[in-house]
Amino acid sequence: MNMNALGMLLSAFVIAILGLMFFIWSNGRSLLTGGEEAASEIFSAGEVGLVEDPAGTPASRTRLQSSSTGHAQVGQHVDEADILARIESDKSTSLIVLIMMTAAVFWLLLASTFGLISSIKLHQPDWLTGSMWLGFGVTRTIHLNAVAYGWAPMACLSSCIWILPRLLKTPLRSGRWAILGGAIWNISLLAGLIAIATGYNSGLEWLEIPLPIATGMVVGGAMVGIPLLDTLGHRRTRHLYVSVWYMSAALFWFPVLLIVAKMPVHVGIEQATANWWFGHNVLGLFYTPLSLATIYYLLPKIIGRPIENYNLSLLGFWTLAFFYGQVGGHHLEGSPAPAWLITLSIVQSMMMIIPVAAFTINQHMTMRGHFRMWVHSPTLRFILIGGMMYTLSSLQGSFEALRSINTVTHFTHFTVAHAHLGLYGFVTMVMFGAFYFILPRVRGWEWPYPWAIQLHFWLVVLGFGLYFTALTIGGVLQGLAMLDASKPFIDSVTVTRPWLIGRSIGGGMMTLGHVVFAVHVLAMVFKLGPKRHTQALFWRDAMPPGLAPNLATQPEGAAS
Repeated sequence: MNMNALGMLLSAFVIAILGLMFFIWSNGRSLLTGGEEAASEIFSAGEVGLVEDPAGTPASRTRLQSSSTGHAQVGQHVDEADILARIESDKSTSLIVLIMMTAAVFWLLLASTFGLISSIKLHQPDWLTGSMWLGFGVTRTIHLNAVAYGWAPMACLSSCIWILPRLLKTPLRSGRWAILGGAIWNISLLAGLIAIATGYNSGLEWLEIPLPIATGMVVGGAMVGIPLLDTLGHRRTRHLYVSVWYMSAALFWFPVLLIVAKMPVHVGIEQATANWWFGHNVLGLFYTPLSLATIYYLLPKIIGRPIENYNLSLLGFWTLAFFYGQVGGHHLEGSPAPAWLITLSIVQSMMMIIPVAAFTINQHMTMRGHFRMWVHSPTLRFILIGGMMYTLSSLQGSFEALRSINTVTHFTHFTVAHAHLGLYGFVTMVMFGAFYFILPRVRGWEWPYPWAIQLHFWLVVLGFGLYFTALTIGGVLQGLAMLDASKPFIDSVTVTRPWLIGRSIGGGMMTLGHVVFAVHVLAMVFKLGPKRHTQALFWRDAMPPGLAPNLATQPEGAAS
């Protein structure tokens, strides 16, 4: 392997030192000041203790407020200037967010369709064999890329674009760059999927889209980042809330990851190393930061209470940045890759327990005494489930990297279950919650069918539970069968069939849930269905009786 071990370690050391210097500089400029004041940055004066869930009904919001242990006072004053600034921020992002959310839902439906086809083909291989583009190798690849570069980034970026101006207390600037960048990204993705369907791809998992087309996604992603950087430079707040750090880092990391991984200089084992360096880092350094940033904003807003330990949230960010970079190497266990590289990956995988524990403890302590609120908040259910799945998927990934466990699970359906636990159980669940919170603000219209939110939740939760359980059990049995030298290889295939059927049933429930979700989003986009109370849309009316803030004016029809 043509790699200089000393050079790689020295580079990692230099990067760590530069990161430490940046950390010290940021502290010196009070950009990372912790404490209760920093944790309350997302609230206006007098807003702590007031719950918020635009997806709820008036009755559920009243119960949500009554179950809060916050200290909201009758007639308390909420700063009018802050609220009006927030309204202006929402107006500046509404068109961009609406376009990206609509694109995200389209890719979700496409990915779900091809994912379900691929799942059925694993136990019914003779189904839909009339065309090349309906073969398993094509349908599964389209499914992966539609999720990885369609649904997940469009959903995460829409959440980021909506939240960031609120945190910086200023309208979004240069928004046209984001619209143009999003258009280039989606056109490039469509071209990439067509290329894959016609047999033109790189043959590398997660990197199948050909280089010329992938370049368009890099350019589009960079253009989406321009308004965010411009807005950051014109912020009206001195302190940068932890969500801003997660978002800014993710927008920097993604183009670097994709450019380096797609450079046509990697060959042999180097190519495999770069492949899994990207495959793992795109989840841990792009989807994960954007999803955690969303949780750190929406969770406190819903329950009306700042996060419990702000410094712990900063510890989680910096340890994620320092420890995640090399965890992908454990996918190469058993390959000709140098043992030191794989061992380094295993060590860093175990070190990832630190940022995960920081987030988990923070979420639990913030929700302490408030867990019953998820019964009354549709958005909180998705956000909490997503946060819990982040803990489970990360801890599972850390221990799965150990050689003793990897020996059994490597090359099995267990790995597929683990990947879905992260990208679906964590990222997708959080983004569902973000959609339910954000879209009413964007459209100035309440979700017309509350029952559809409930149906969507139970379909995807129960379906994913069945999906994950079936693949986990089937994967372990498959791994044990492959390790048993007395059994023919075909036994490791036949033993998985009932579990693959279970996977398809679970996948079918998830897909049905996505259809319900998509129809409901379509009703929101076009303002279809019954007009409800619109109480979630205005600050005065959104509060339960007796808790309305003393807000004198608000533009008619503005989303708060």
